[in-house]
Amino acid sequence: MRTTITLVLAALTLWSCNSVKRNQKFLAQGNYDQAIYLAVKKLKKGKSSSKNDMHIELLQQAFAKAAEDDERRISFLEKDNQPSHSKEIFFRYLDLRERQDLLRPLLPLTDSQGKTARFKLKDYTHDIIEAKDNYIAYSYDEAAGYLNRNTTLDARTAYNIYCEIEELQQNYKDVRQLKDQSKFLGTDFVHVELRNRSGQIIPRRLERELLNFDTYDLDDFWTEYHEDRRGDIDYQFGIRMNFDEIAISPERISETEYRRRKRIRDGWRYQLDRDGNVMKDSLGNDIKIDNYIFVTARVMYTTQTKSVLVGGNVQYRDLVQGRDMGNHPLASEFIFENEFAKFRGDERALNEEDLKFLEYDFIPFPTNEQMVLDAGNDIKIRLKDILKSNSLR
Repeated sequence: MRTTITLVLAALTLWSCNSVKRNQKFLAQGNYDQAIYLAVKKLKKGKSSSKNDMHIELLQQAFAKAAEDDERRISFLEKDNQPSHSKEIFFRYLDLRERQDLLRPLLPLTDSQGKTARFKLKDYTHDIIEAKDNYIAYSYDEAAGYLNRNTTLDARTAYNIYCEIEELQQNYKDVRQLKDQSKFLGTDFVHVELRNRSGQIIPRRLERELLNFDTYDLDDFWTEYHEDRRGDIDYQFGIRMNFDEIAISPERISETEYRRRKRIRDGWRYQLDRDGNVMKDSLGNDIKIDNYIFVTARVMYTTQTKSVLVGGNVQYRDLVQGRDMGNHPLASEFIFENEFAKFRGDERALNEEDLKFLEYDFIPFPTNEQMVLDAGNDIKIRLKDILKSNSLR
Protein backbone atom coordinates (compact mmCIF):
# COMPACT_ATOMS: atom_id res chain seq x y z
CA MET A 1 0.00 0.00 0.00
CA ARG A 2 2.81 2.40 0.93
CA THR A 3 4.52 1.66 -2.41
CA THR A 4 1.32 2.50 -4.32
CA ILE A 5 0.91 5.83 -2.52
CA THR A 6 4.56 6.66 -3.20
CA LEU A 7 4.13 5.94 -6.92
CA VAL A 8 0.97 8.07 -7.13
CA LEU A 9 2.65 11.00 -5.39
CA ALA A 10 5.67 10.66 -7.67
CA ALA A 11 3.43 10.65 -10.75
CA LEU A 12 1.57 13.76 -9.56
CA THR A 13 4.82 15.55 -8.84
CA LEU A 14 6.18 14.62 -12.26
CA TRP A 15 2.97 15.80 -13.95
CA SER A 16 3.17 19.10 -12.07
CA CYS A 17 6.80 19.52 -13.03
CA ASN A 18 6.03 18.75 -16.66
CA SER A 19 3.27 21.39 -16.82
CA VAL A 20 5.62 23.96 -15.26
CA LYS A 21 8.31 23.10 -17.80
CA ARG A 22 5.81 23.40 -20.63
CA ASN A 23 4.73 26.80 -19.38
CA GLN A 24 8.33 27.95 -19.03
CA LYS A 25 8.86 26.85 -22.63
CA PHE A 26 5.78 28.76 -23.80
CA LEU A 27 7.04 31.85 -22.01
CA ALA A 28 10.52 31.57 -23.48
CA GLN A 29 9.07 31.17 -27.00
CA GLY A 30 6.80 34.18 -26.62
CA ASN A 31 3.61 32.07 -26.63
CA TYR A 32 2.16 34.10 -23.79
CA ASP A 33 -1.50 33.22 -24.33
CA GLN A 34 -0.74 29.51 -24.23
CA ALA A 35 1.18 30.02 -21.02
CA ILE A 36 -1.75 31.99 -19.55
CA TYR A 37 -4.35 29.37 -20.50
CA LEU A 38 -2.26 26.51 -19.09
CA ALA A 39 -1.59 28.33 -15.82
CA VAL A 40 -5.24 29.29 -15.40
CA LYS A 41 -6.28 25.69 -16.08
CA LYS A 42 -3.93 24.42 -13.36
CA LEU A 43 -4.94 27.09 -10.85
CA LYS A 44 -8.66 26.43 -11.33
CA LYS A 45 -8.09 22.95 -9.90
CA GLY A 46 -6.81 24.37 -6.60
CA LYS A 47 -5.16 27.76 -6.43
CA SER A 48 -4.18 27.43 -2.77
CA SER A 49 -1.88 24.45 -3.28
CA SER A 50 1.81 25.08 -2.69
CA LYS A 51 2.52 23.23 -5.93
CA ASN A 52 0.93 26.11 -7.80
CA ASP A 53 3.36 28.81 -6.63
CA MET A 54 5.35 28.47 -9.84
CA HIS A 55 2.17 28.63 -11.95
CA ILE A 56 1.18 31.87 -10.20
CA GLU A 57 4.60 33.34 -10.94
CA LEU A 58 4.49 32.22 -14.57
CA LEU A 59 0.96 33.60 -14.93
CA GLN A 60 2.10 37.02 -13.70
CA GLN A 61 4.97 37.08 -16.18
CA ALA A 62 2.94 35.83 -19.15
CA PHE A 63 0.05 38.21 -18.45
CA ALA A 64 2.33 41.24 -18.17
CA LYS A 65 4.29 40.37 -21.31
CA ALA A 66 1.16 39.66 -23.39
CA ALA A 67 -0.42 42.96 -22.36
CA GLU A 68 2.82 44.80 -23.04
CA ASP A 69 3.09 43.27 -26.54
CA ASP A 70 -0.50 44.15 -27.46
CA GLU A 71 -0.30 47.71 -26.13
CA ARG A 72 3.02 48.31 -27.90
CA ARG A 73 1.60 47.01 -31.18
CA ILE A 74 -1.59 49.10 -30.79
CA SER A 75 0.50 52.21 -30.11
CA PHE A 76 2.49 51.64 -33.29
CA LEU A 77 -0.62 51.04 -35.42
CA GLU A 78 -2.37 54.13 -34.06
CA LYS A 79 0.67 56.28 -34.79
CA ASP A 80 0.92 54.85 -38.30
CA ASN A 81 -2.65 56.10 -38.76
CA GLN A 82 -3.72 53.78 -41.58
CA PRO A 83 -7.46 52.95 -41.76
CA SER A 84 -6.59 49.38 -42.71
CA HIS A 85 -5.07 48.90 -39.22
CA SER A 86 -8.49 49.30 -37.58
CA LYS A 87 -9.25 45.57 -37.64
CA GLU A 88 -6.05 44.56 -35.89
CA ILE A 89 -6.41 47.34 -33.32
CA PHE A 90 -9.96 46.25 -32.52
CA PHE A 91 -9.05 42.60 -32.06
CA ARG A 92 -5.95 43.45 -30.02
CA TYR A 93 -8.16 45.34 -27.57
CA LEU A 94 -10.53 42.35 -27.46
CA ASP A 95 -7.56 40.10 -26.60
CA LEU A 96 -6.57 42.44 -23.77
CA ARG A 97 -10.09 42.29 -22.32
CA GLU A 98 -10.42 38.53 -22.81
CA ARG A 99 -7.25 37.84 -20.80
CA GLN A 100 -8.54 39.94 -17.94
CA ASP A 101 -11.92 38.18 -18.04
CA LEU A 102 -10.10 34.85 -17.92
CA LEU A 103 -8.07 35.95 -14.93
CA ARG A 104 -10.71 37.72 -12.79
CA PRO A 105 -12.47 34.59 -11.39
CA LEU A 106 -9.14 33.51 -9.83
CA LEU A 107 -8.38 36.79 -8.08
CA PRO A 108 -7.00 37.33 -5.56
CA LEU A 109 -4.15 34.85 -6.09
CA THR A 110 -1.97 34.18 -3.06
CA ASP A 111 1.00 31.82 -2.97
CA SER A 112 1.90 29.46 -0.14
CA GLN A 113 3.96 32.20 1.54
CA GLY A 114 0.96 34.54 1.72
CA LYS A 115 2.21 36.82 -1.05
CA THR A 116 -0.58 38.19 -3.28
CA ALA A 117 0.10 38.20 -7.01
CA ARG A 118 -0.15 41.58 -8.70
CA PHE A 119 -1.80 42.07 -12.08
CA LYS A 120 -2.21 45.37 -13.87
CA LEU A 121 -5.87 45.47 -14.92
CA LYS A 122 -7.41 48.20 -17.06
CA ASP A 123 -10.85 49.16 -18.29
CA TYR A 124 -10.67 48.91 -22.08
CA THR A 125 -14.36 49.62 -22.69
CA HIS A 126 -13.87 53.06 -24.24
CA ASP A 127 -10.94 51.87 -26.36
CA ILE A 128 -12.90 48.86 -27.63
CA ILE A 129 -15.94 50.96 -28.58
CA GLU A 130 -13.78 53.50 -30.40
CA ALA A 131 -11.80 50.76 -32.17
CA LYS A 132 -14.99 48.95 -33.16
CA ASP A 133 -16.48 52.15 -34.64
CA ASN A 134 -13.29 52.74 -36.65
CA TYR A 135 -13.23 49.12 -37.82
CA ILE A 136 -16.90 49.19 -38.88
CA ALA A 137 -16.42 52.47 -40.76
CA TYR A 138 -13.36 51.11 -42.56
CA SER A 139 -15.13 47.82 -43.36
CA TYR A 140 -18.14 49.70 -44.73
CA ASP A 141 -15.92 51.64 -47.15
CA GLU A 142 -13.96 48.48 -48.00
CA ALA A 143 -17.15 46.57 -48.86
CA ALA A 144 -18.38 49.45 -51.02
CA GLY A 145 -15.09 49.33 -52.93
CA TYR A 146 -15.53 45.62 -53.68
CA LEU A 147 -19.17 46.07 -54.61
CA ASN A 148 -18.35 48.89 -57.06
CA ARG A 149 -16.03 46.60 -59.03
CA ASN A 150 -19.13 44.89 -60.44
CA THR A 151 -17.68 41.37 -60.52
CA THR A 152 -19.28 38.26 -59.11
CA LEU A 153 -16.39 37.27 -56.85
CA ASP A 154 -15.89 40.83 -55.54
CA ALA A 155 -19.60 41.00 -54.70
CA ARG A 156 -19.19 37.83 -52.63
CA THR A 157 -16.32 39.43 -50.73
CA ALA A 158 -18.47 42.50 -50.10
CA TYR A 159 -21.28 40.27 -48.82
CA ASN A 160 -18.97 38.60 -46.28
CA ILE A 161 -17.79 42.01 -45.05
CA TYR A 162 -21.36 43.25 -44.67
CA CYS A 163 -22.18 40.12 -42.66
CA GLU A 164 -19.26 40.85 -40.33
CA ILE A 165 -20.48 44.45 -39.89
CA GLU A 166 -23.96 43.18 -38.99
CA GLU A 167 -22.48 40.90 -36.35
CA LEU A 168 -20.69 43.86 -34.78
CA GLN A 169 -23.58 46.33 -35.03
CA GLN A 170 -27.14 45.59 -36.06
CA ASN A 171 -28.87 48.02 -38.45
CA TYR A 172 -25.69 49.93 -39.26
CA LYS A 173 -26.59 52.48 -41.95
CA ASP A 174 -27.96 50.63 -45.03
CA VAL A 175 -25.89 47.48 -44.55
CA ARG A 176 -28.89 45.14 -44.71
CA GLN A 177 -29.91 46.43 -48.15
CA LEU A 178 -26.30 46.42 -49.36
CA LYS A 179 -25.89 42.86 -48.14
CA ASP A 180 -28.93 41.78 -50.15
CA GLN A 181 -27.58 43.61 -53.18
CA SER A 182 -24.16 41.98 -52.91
CA LYS A 183 -25.80 38.57 -52.43
CA PHE A 184 -27.74 39.07 -55.67
CA LEU A 185 -24.69 40.29 -57.61
CA GLY A 186 -22.51 37.51 -56.20
CA THR A 187 -24.89 34.72 -57.15
CA ASP A 188 -24.35 32.54 -60.21
CA PHE A 189 -27.74 32.20 -61.86
CA VAL A 190 -28.01 29.02 -63.89
CA HIS A 191 -30.69 28.30 -66.45
CA VAL A 192 -31.50 24.59 -66.51
CA GLU A 193 -33.39 22.87 -69.29
CA LEU A 194 -34.22 19.41 -70.59
CA ARG A 195 -34.09 18.53 -74.28
CA ASN A 196 -35.69 15.31 -75.42
CA ARG A 197 -34.43 14.17 -78.83
CA SER A 198 -35.23 10.49 -78.34
CA GLY A 199 -38.59 10.34 -80.08
CA GLN A 200 -40.17 8.96 -76.89
CA ILE A 201 -42.31 10.93 -74.46
CA ILE A 202 -40.74 11.81 -71.12
CA PRO A 203 -43.44 11.96 -68.42
CA ARG A 204 -44.03 15.49 -67.21
CA ARG A 205 -43.65 14.32 -63.63
CA LEU A 206 -40.13 13.04 -64.31
CA GLU A 207 -39.23 16.20 -66.17
CA ARG A 208 -40.28 18.31 -63.19
CA GLU A 209 -38.29 16.13 -60.80
CA LEU A 210 -35.15 16.28 -62.93
CA LEU A 211 -35.34 20.06 -63.22
CA ASN A 212 -36.01 20.61 -59.52
CA PHE A 213 -32.43 21.20 -58.42
CA ASP A 214 -33.50 21.84 -54.82
CA THR A 215 -33.81 18.07 -54.38
CA TYR A 216 -30.16 17.37 -55.25
CA ASP A 217 -28.78 18.68 -51.93
CA LEU A 218 -26.03 20.67 -53.67
CA ASP A 219 -25.58 23.01 -50.68
CA ASP A 220 -24.27 25.87 -52.84
CA PHE A 221 -24.97 29.23 -51.25
CA TRP A 222 -23.81 31.19 -54.29
CA THR A 223 -25.73 29.33 -57.00
CA GLU A 224 -29.40 29.44 -58.01
CA TYR A 225 -30.93 27.15 -60.62
CA HIS A 226 -33.95 28.33 -62.59
CA GLU A 227 -36.05 26.32 -65.00
CA ASP A 228 -37.99 29.37 -66.13
CA ARG A 229 -35.99 32.41 -67.19
CA ARG A 230 -36.59 35.63 -65.32
CA GLY A 231 -36.39 38.87 -67.20
CA ASP A 232 -34.51 40.73 -64.46
CA ILE A 233 -31.62 38.24 -64.36
CA ASP A 234 -28.60 37.86 -66.62
CA TYR A 235 -27.84 34.15 -66.56
CA GLN A 236 -24.13 33.33 -66.47
CA PHE A 237 -24.37 29.57 -66.90
CA GLY A 238 -26.62 26.95 -68.41
CA ILE A 239 -27.05 23.27 -67.68
CA ARG A 240 -28.84 21.24 -70.30
CA MET A 241 -29.91 17.62 -69.98
CA ASN A 242 -30.01 16.05 -73.42
CA PHE A 243 -31.85 12.76 -73.85
CA ASP A 244 -30.83 11.24 -77.19
CA GLU A 245 -32.19 7.72 -76.72
CA ILE A 246 -35.02 6.09 -74.83
CA ALA A 247 -35.22 2.48 -75.97
CA ILE A 248 -37.99 0.33 -74.53
CA SER A 249 -37.93 -3.39 -75.19
CA PRO A 250 -41.02 -5.49 -76.02
CA GLU A 251 -42.78 -7.37 -73.24
CA ARG A 252 -41.21 -10.82 -73.05
CA ILE A 253 -42.46 -14.00 -71.41
CA SER A 254 -40.23 -17.08 -71.23
CA GLU A 255 -41.15 -20.46 -69.79
CA THR A 256 -39.00 -23.33 -68.58
CA GLU A 257 -40.34 -26.67 -67.37
CA TYR A 258 -38.55 -28.92 -64.85
CA ARG A 259 -39.35 -32.49 -63.71
CA ARG A 260 -39.07 -33.22 -60.02
CA ARG A 261 -38.83 -36.74 -58.47
CA LYS A 262 -38.32 -37.39 -54.80
CA ARG A 263 -38.32 -40.41 -52.47
CA ILE A 264 -40.48 -39.62 -49.45
CA ARG A 265 -41.75 -41.35 -46.32
CA ASP A 266 -45.37 -42.39 -46.74
CA GLY A 267 -46.66 -43.88 -43.51
CA TRP A 268 -45.53 -47.25 -42.09
CA ARG A 269 -46.08 -50.99 -42.33
CA TYR A 270 -45.49 -54.07 -40.17
CA GLN A 271 -42.27 -55.94 -40.68
CA LEU A 272 -43.04 -59.54 -41.68
CA ASP A 273 -40.96 -62.68 -41.44
CA ARG A 274 -40.55 -65.21 -44.23
CA ASP A 275 -43.84 -66.83 -43.34
CA GLY A 276 -45.74 -63.55 -43.50
CA ASN A 277 -46.13 -63.16 -39.77
CA VAL A 278 -45.65 -59.84 -37.94
CA MET A 279 -42.26 -59.75 -36.26
CA LYS A 280 -41.89 -58.86 -32.59
CA ASP A 281 -39.17 -56.90 -30.77
CA SER A 282 -37.50 -58.08 -27.54
CA LEU A 283 -40.42 -56.69 -25.48
CA GLY A 284 -42.98 -58.48 -27.58
CA ASN A 285 -44.23 -55.41 -29.44
CA ASP A 286 -45.05 -55.47 -33.16
CA ILE A 287 -42.19 -54.07 -35.27
CA LYS A 288 -43.16 -51.20 -37.55
CA ILE A 289 -40.98 -49.83 -40.38
CA ASP A 290 -41.26 -46.64 -42.50
CA ASN A 291 -42.82 -46.95 -45.88
CA TYR A 292 -41.13 -44.99 -48.74
CA ILE A 293 -42.53 -44.12 -52.14
CA PHE A 294 -41.42 -42.03 -55.14
CA VAL A 295 -43.47 -38.94 -56.05
CA THR A 296 -43.17 -36.78 -59.17
CA ALA A 297 -44.26 -33.37 -60.40
CA ARG A 298 -43.74 -30.98 -63.30
CA VAL A 299 -42.99 -27.35 -62.41
CA MET A 300 -43.21 -24.53 -64.93
CA TYR A 301 -41.16 -21.39 -64.29
CA THR A 302 -42.41 -18.24 -66.06
CA THR A 303 -40.24 -15.12 -66.35
CA GLN A 304 -41.59 -11.72 -67.40
CA THR A 305 -39.08 -9.10 -68.56
CA LYS A 306 -39.19 -5.61 -69.98
CA SER A 307 -36.39 -3.05 -70.05
CA VAL A 308 -35.74 0.59 -70.84
CA LEU A 309 -32.42 2.19 -71.75
CA VAL A 310 -32.04 5.94 -71.38
CA GLY A 311 -28.99 7.61 -72.88
CA GLY A 312 -27.84 11.19 -73.14
CA ASN A 313 -25.53 13.75 -71.59
CA VAL A 314 -25.37 16.78 -69.32
CA GLN A 315 -23.99 19.86 -71.02
CA TYR A 316 -22.47 22.79 -69.13
CA ARG A 317 -22.45 26.14 -70.95
CA ASP A 318 -20.94 29.55 -70.27
CA LEU A 319 -23.78 31.78 -71.43
CA VAL A 320 -21.72 34.96 -71.19
CA GLN A 321 -18.93 33.64 -73.41
CA GLY A 322 -21.28 31.49 -75.49
CA ARG A 323 -19.15 28.37 -75.19
CA ASP A 324 -19.45 24.80 -73.95
CA MET A 325 -17.73 24.06 -70.65
CA GLY A 326 -18.05 20.29 -70.73
CA ASN A 327 -20.25 17.32 -71.55
CA HIS A 328 -20.87 14.47 -69.14
CA PRO A 329 -22.54 11.19 -70.16
CA LEU A 330 -25.85 10.39 -68.54
CA ALA A 331 -27.16 6.87 -69.05
CA SER A 332 -29.34 4.45 -67.14
CA GLU A 333 -31.02 1.11 -67.67
CA PHE A 334 -34.03 -0.19 -65.77
CA ILE A 335 -35.18 -3.80 -66.06
CA PHE A 336 -38.58 -5.05 -64.95
CA GLU A 337 -38.44 -8.74 -64.09
CA ASN A 338 -40.98 -11.01 -62.46
CA GLU A 339 -40.63 -14.77 -62.04
CA PHE A 340 -43.22 -17.21 -60.73
CA ALA A 341 -43.98 -20.93 -60.88
CA LYS A 342 -46.90 -23.32 -61.37
CA PHE A 343 -46.87 -27.12 -60.99
CA ARG A 344 -48.74 -30.30 -61.87
CA GLY A 345 -48.39 -33.51 -59.93
CA ASP A 346 -47.51 -34.20 -56.31
CA GLU A 347 -46.49 -31.04 -54.45
CA ARG A 348 -44.32 -33.13 -52.15
CA ALA A 349 -41.85 -33.62 -55.01
CA LEU A 350 -41.01 -29.87 -55.14
CA ASN A 351 -37.90 -28.35 -53.59
CA GLU A 352 -37.71 -25.25 -51.36
CA GLU A 353 -37.04 -22.88 -54.26
CA ASP A 354 -40.05 -24.22 -56.15
CA LEU A 355 -42.24 -23.62 -53.12
CA LYS A 356 -40.96 -20.05 -52.82
CA PHE A 357 -41.80 -19.21 -56.44
CA LEU A 358 -45.23 -20.78 -56.09
CA GLU A 359 -46.10 -17.83 -53.84
CA TYR A 360 -45.66 -15.41 -56.74
CA ASP A 361 -47.94 -14.86 -59.70
CA PHE A 362 -48.25 -13.00 -62.95
CA ILE A 363 -47.97 -9.19 -62.70
CA PRO A 364 -49.26 -6.86 -65.40
CA PHE A 365 -46.37 -5.34 -67.34
CA PRO A 366 -45.63 -1.68 -66.49
CA THR A 367 -46.52 0.86 -69.14
CA ASN A 368 -43.80 2.57 -71.15
CA GLU A 369 -44.37 5.73 -69.13
CA GLN A 370 -43.93 3.87 -65.86
CA MET A 371 -40.74 2.25 -67.18
CA VAL A 372 -39.26 5.66 -67.97
CA LEU A 373 -40.31 6.92 -64.52
CA ASP A 374 -38.64 3.96 -62.86
CA ALA A 375 -35.45 4.62 -64.82
CA GLY A 376 -35.70 8.24 -63.71
CA ASN A 377 -34.84 7.34 -60.11
CA ASP A 378 -31.43 6.11 -61.22
CA ILE A 379 -31.02 9.05 -63.60
CA LYS A 380 -31.54 11.48 -60.71
CA ILE A 381 -28.82 9.73 -58.70
CA ARG A 382 -26.40 9.89 -61.63
CA LEU A 383 -27.29 13.52 -62.33
CA LYS A 384 -26.66 14.41 -58.69
CA ASP A 385 -23.19 12.84 -58.89
CA ILE A 386 -22.43 14.88 -62.04
CA LEU A 387 -23.58 18.14 -60.44
CA LYS A 388 -21.58 17.55 -57.26
CA SER A 389 -18.44 16.49 -59.11
CA ASN A 390 -18.39 19.33 -61.66
CA SER A 391 -18.50 22.86 -60.29
CA LEU A 392 -19.39 25.84 -62.45
CA ARG A 393 -16.31 27.80 -61.35
